Amino acid sequence: MADAASERLLSGRAWSDFCDVLKVAGEIVDRFEDIDDLDRTEWYRCLSRYTRGMLERYVEAGDPGRLELVEMAWRHSINCTSPMQDQLFAEFDPSHEYRLFGNRHDCPYIVFMSWTHRQPADFGARDWAPAGIEGLKEFDPAWLPAVGTLLSDDVPFDAAGNFEVIVSQNRPADGTSWLPITPDCVGLLIRTHYHSWDGVQRAQIGIERIGGEPPRPIRPDDLSRMLAKSAQAVLGYAELLRGWWQDKLSRRPNAITYSQATYLSNGGVPDRRHHGFGCWQKGPDEALVVRFTPPPSRFWTFQVCNIWQENLDNYADGQGYLSNGSTLLEPDGSVLFVLADRDPRVGARWVDSYGHQHGVWSSRLIHVDGDPPAISVHRIAFSDLCASGIAGLAPETAIVSGGPAPD
Repeated sequence: MADAASERLLSGRAWSDFCDVLKVAGEIVDRFEDIDDLDRTEWYRCLSRYTRGMLERYVEAGDPGRLELVEMAWRHSINCTSPMQDQLFAEFDPSHEYRLFGNRHDCPYIVFMSWTHRQPADFGARDWAPAGIEGLKEFDPAWLPAVGTLLSDDVPFDAAGNFEVIVSQNRPADGTSWLPITPDCVGLLIRTHYHSWDGVQRAQIGIERIGGEPPRPIRPDDLSRMLAKSAQAVLGYAELLRGWWQDKLSRRPNAITYSQATYLSNGGVPDRRHHGFGCWQKGPDEALVVRFTPPPSRFWTFQVCNIWQENLDNYADGQGYLSNGSTLLEPDGSVLFVLADRDPRVGARWVDSYGHQHGVWSSRLIHVDGDPPAISVHRIAFSDLCASGIAGLAPETAIVSGGPAPD
């Protein structure tokens, strides 16, 4: 198997197949309907971000002898990544044991998670472009159900904020905090959550392998596998975007559905949370007026994304999302905002749609008791909103969604 993977790399087939799989991923955009020039432009940029991110994860940091944590690529977002969290990834060989260590600093909440995906034993010895989308049924690095979970609430930190976690198949005998893995585990994800970015010292986390063979030079079969996984992951995420938009989200415009099953199917963890996804849609001269009352929770965010589930480009300016660390509530405890291309100045917070007329939005609540909130959305002409204000909106004309999760 290693010889076949090596021959595939040295002959140039592994590189050619890598490029061909990316071509298959790029063509998925032609299966979308009702997308505009901005959508299409952002699609190709999104693919470039996935390609960069997967090469960083699987090639640059794919050597199990020189293990390292890789941050999500700047400005990239996978499945509506929260603007209030950092994400770190590591790939590893599950036959070894590993040690996570570091300092939480100003980070109030950390989630450690190990995961798996569909991956045949000989994936580095095979060409995947001829299989196209069908190949994802056998080899899909974008489908990542959790194997083990550890929350920072269950990790002892010393007075200075230092910690240690063992990643292994067997629980440590000395009682050290443990993130379990299984023989089919492929890597881990660490999410660090924050209430605000102002003056925050972010968590510092490292990883090392315990024992095992020393690092060695890269072999051709290594790179054959790394390139195959990188390209197939880009294809998997591209098809995931298509399926979520066309088969689910776009079917219920201006609504959100909370689904634990959907959330857990792709990198979610069962830490008392609600995560809802939906589609927003308006015209260039329209506005969406959104109101919901968040239940008591440790963290909540509401974010507006493009149809590729990326935060809008203006999120780095503090736009495009709301959170419990930065959003003022209305006197009745609700959150009220207007999504539009410009500020109507009607007394509600303005969220800039930044030239987009549709996209995905997401509501996330962590460590919450009770049901997720009902979300009310009014779609209204911008001029009418300016003339009548929030008080002129009739409750019976609202689209109401959210509420208790169906599963």
